[in-house]
Amino acid sequence: MSGSSNIVAMKKIVQQLRLEAGINRVKVSQAAADLQQFCLQHAQQDPLLTGMSSSNNPFRPQKVCSFL
Repeated sequence: MSGSSNIVAMKKIVQQLRLEAGINRVKVSQAAADLQQFCLQHAQQDPLLTGMSSSNNPFRPQKVCSFL
């Protein structure tokens, strides 16, 4: 039984390797260039880079209202 289960396991491994071999890959240098270009294109909309106005900031401290 162990021989046939070993064959089944090996067939699954070969099938997975064939699937992975067929995937189109992107070179790291190209992916890095694309990521850099995306970041530069969207830098103006990034609140971490440009800051956020206090009126639109949902994380600003709430004002305390007190009656005298």
